[in-house]
Parts: sequence; C-alpha cells; structure tokens
Amino acid sequence: MPRYAAITGWGLAVPRRVVTNAELARQMDTSDEWIQSRTGIAQRYVASADEPTSMLAAAAGRHALAQAGVLPADVDTIIVATCTPDRPFPATACSVQRLLEIPRAGAFDLAAACSGFVYGLSVGSSLVQSGMSRTLLLVGADIFTHLINWQDRNTSVLFGDGAGAVVLQASEQPLGLLASNVGSWGDGETMMAVDAGGTLLPATPELLAQGRQYVYMNGREIFKHAVRGMCESSERALADAGITLDEITLVVPHQANVRIIEAVAKRLGLPMERCFVNLDRYGNTSAASVPIALSEAAQQGRIVPGDLVLLTAFGGGLTWGSAVVRWGSPAARG
Repeated sequence: MPRYAAITGWGLAVPRRVVTNAELARQMDTSDEWIQSRTGIAQRYVASADEPTSMLAAAAGRHALAQAGVLPADVDTIIVATCTPDRPFPATACSVQRLLEIPRAGAFDLAAACSGFVYGLSVGSSLVQSGMSRTLLLVGADIFTHLINWQDRNTSVLFGDGAGAVVLQASEQPLGLLASNVGSWGDGETMMAVDAGGTLLPATPELLAQGRQYVYMNGREIFKHAVRGMCESSERALADAGITLDEITLVVPHQANVRIIEAVAKRLGLPMERCFVNLDRYGNTSAASVPIALSEAAQQGRIVPGDLVLLTAFGGGLTWGSAVVRWGSPAARG
C-alpha cells in the first residue's frame, strides 16, 4: 500500500524587533518608496544577540507540534534547513532537539540556502514514505541579517529573520508531498555567497577588513535564473504529480522580491491572486520564507484540507526546487 507524509502541523516564529524602511532610511541613502517600489518590502524582523537560529527554529517547531497534537516524545527525526546555523557543528537540529526536550531522534541540518525548505520537504517526505521515520519535524530557519553589511543598500533592505516549521506524519491517504523537483547549477555559486568563514577562505583580519564576511549578490543575474528555475521546476513537479496548474488552489513562492514573484506568475500564466505574498512584512527570510508563508496561508484559511498547493523557491548555489502538496491531515479528511 502506498505510504504518504501528511503535513499535520505548522507554525512560525520571528524575532522581537521590527525594522521598518523608514528606520533604514535614517542610516543609509534610501527611502521607503525606493525599497517598496523595487522589492515590495515594507518591514522585516531582525534578531538580537539573544535570539539565535536554534531559538527561532525551536519556537516554530513548538507551534507546529502543538498544532499537530504531537508530543515531543513522538518525534523521531528533526531536519533544520538553514544556512545560518548556531555553530559550524554540532547541527542546529541537535540544539532544537534539546530545546524542545525531544528525547530520542535523528537530527541533522540541510543547507540549500533559500531553497532549503523545499529540499527538506523532499528529503523528509522520503524518510517518512520509506518507513524510516513516522513523525518528522521539518524546520526552515535563518538569521540572515547577521550576514548583512547594513551600509550596503543592495542587500540590507532585502533580508529578515525568522523560522517556519511543519510536522510530517505517515499516512495511507494521498496527503502531503505528491511530487517534487529540485536542482542546482554550481557554476552560479558566486552569484550569491558569503566568502569568508569557511574552509575555503577562513576568516582572517584581512578578509574581515574587506567585508568578505558579508553576503553579496548579482541581483540582475539572480533574477533571471530565479524565474527560470522556479518556473521550470514547477512545471516538472506538476507533470510528475499528474496535476495541471488549474487544479492548484494556491502557489506559495519564495518571498525574495515581488518582481520575481510577478515574473514567475506571468510566465506560468497564473493570476497574482493565486500567489500568496507576505514579504512586505517579513522580507526575504531565506529557508524560513516558504514555511512562514505556508503557515500564514493556513492560518488565514487560504488553503483548506484537500486543496493542492504548489511551493517553489530558489537560492544561492544556485539552487531551486518546487513541490506539489495535498493539504490536510488524515484526521481532517476522516
């Protein structure tokens, strides 16, 4: 009998501090109008020193477990999709396990930048479908503002911090991930990156003085590859699921830039009303972007049990991925 990985719970968490465009305009050459017209972003949440990635991830996970009615002891696998871990090792997922008091579980991080949650959904669903896991906590969490040069308006206006989580549980009903398509183009790895701090370029005083510890990106090229990657992977995921775009209730895209979302919708022939957009309040939260948007869509009633949802994202690497999901838990469908 086929085995599926239903999404039975979801949740999100953000830092305490809100930074508006007006606040950024007081410290650099920009304005609310300039930022909103080019990105669609009005504000973002920025983590303080006492709000590490693990704390946000655990908070989102706690909400997801409560929503699913799942006890920590029931979780047997934890995946945290992040490119801003608490430390190089151990995995931030292990810290989340400790914070949530999950007694025994496999725990690991997954790094695919802003595509991380879609990648994680593919991996996590495969673990559940194979029988290796029965109850899996998947979290997308990033504190990208710690990688930002706040004097660089090309990057500092784009990013925010946050976490989103889902609970995946084994189901005999065709719920959860129906098909996914992920990919990458390593030749484009330098289009968006943080150079210093790894084994290729360990952080030295000289590199830090040059600002090589901050994220940089080629926005124009990223735009082109993002639109193509999201559209092509969406079409392949839909084809693999045997579903047409007309059957999709809602598209939940990575929240990077409203112009990218509009371009993807136009290329797919999709009205913007069927795309969920919340980046005006969050900015680009990297791997947290899709699960935060998915959680809000569920909270607002934009998706209900039985609906088909298309998730699509792109990120540094360059990476991209799309997933077709049937919303609802076994209990919700009787």
